[in-house]
Amino acid sequence: MPWKTLDEMDLSGKRVLVRVDINVPVEDGQVTDTTRIDRIVPTVSDILAKGGKPILIAHFGRPKGKVVPEMSLRITLPALETALGRKVTFVDGNYGDAVAAMAEGDILLLENLRFNPGEEKNDQGFAQRLASLADIYVNDAFSAAHRAHSSTEAIARLLPSCAGRLMQAELSALETALSAPKRPVVAVVGGAKVSTKLELLGNLIDKVDVIVIGGGMANTFLAARGYEIGTSLAERDMINTAQEIEKKAQAAGCTLQLPADVVVATEFKAGAEHKTVPATDCPADMMILDAGPQTVADMIEQFEQAKTLVWNGPLGAFEITPFNMATDAAARAAARLTRDGKLITVAGGGDTVAALNGSGSAKDFTYISTAGGAFLEWMEGKTLPGVAALEQ
Repeated sequence: MPWKTLDEMDLSGKRVLVRVDINVPVEDGQVTDTTRIDRIVPTVSDILAKGGKPILIAHFGRPKGKVVPEMSLRITLPALETALGRKVTFVDGNYGDAVAAMAEGDILLLENLRFNPGEEKNDQGFAQRLASLADIYVNDAFSAAHRAHSSTEAIARLLPSCAGRLMQAELSALETALSAPKRPVVAVVGGAKVSTKLELLGNLIDKVDVIVIGGGMANTFLAARGYEIGTSLAERDMINTAQEIEKKAQAAGCTLQLPADVVVATEFKAGAEHKTVPATDCPADMMILDAGPQTVADMIEQFEQAKTLVWNGPLGAFEITPFNMATDAAARAAARLTRDGKLITVAGGGDTVAALNGSGSAKDFTYISTAGGAFLEWMEGKTLPGVAALEQ
């Protein structure tokens, strides 16, 4: 890999500035989902084991360069201490004094980086102030790596730098999935709109063997083939674009697989009366809300022939029953093949993670990214500033 890891750094007695993502959901003053906090534990534990002194830096919410008391990182302290199994000292001022007083085994958490207007401006002065606190910089926040901020980009050029364990795992999983994959490679691309996935599709066409199109965006592709889609969600102004994507895929030797059958209903609500029809025969007064069983069978057949699967976006209106059926069935099949050692599965994106968790299959995927925008930008083939800075 073109970037260093913790294994290549001498951390003994060193002050280690660690960029983490602990921007977690909070209700009534309590952290309601500790996933992001739990994921930084390996990095912090390794730094401590190597004799380093971790100084955690992170953002929380969008205070836009102002001090907003309800967006203080102090709220994460109890969950952090539980996850790490030791005391964490919160510092909201006099950072230099707090760092100077650190003993081996101490952990500091500094106040929300975004309280300073320099953070989101990638301000060199703010980055230098942060860098002055430490000997080594570790970026463990892949989810913020698509932002050129002081704590992700500028600072990596000021200190000896490396990737933390979470960043390392994320980059390794994505390299395995797209940069040097085992073939054949299948990509599942779902979601509501073609317009939000244009760059993704454009990049994948040249990298994968099969793209399975699902969700609302499949309706646009079906309309582009001249099929009736009734009252379905679709971007009718993107029909020409969908046709162009099909042509590009054909020229590149990439198979674009659309639904063979669909589940339709007259209204979008849980438990709505529904039926399955061929994708060519959606009634004019009904809407497509999920892929049908034949489509799922075709998809599973592709999974069984593949060596690598990349997944971004659900196949239907997975949030409401029974229109979660296709997503759940396909996800469980992918999970089974992964458990059997026959398939490498990498997935990411907010709705994707929620859908895979809902199906009970997430735990069996090779890697699930919680990085959201950074995951999507990597899949689109874009350079992420926080990763590029580590490479230098």
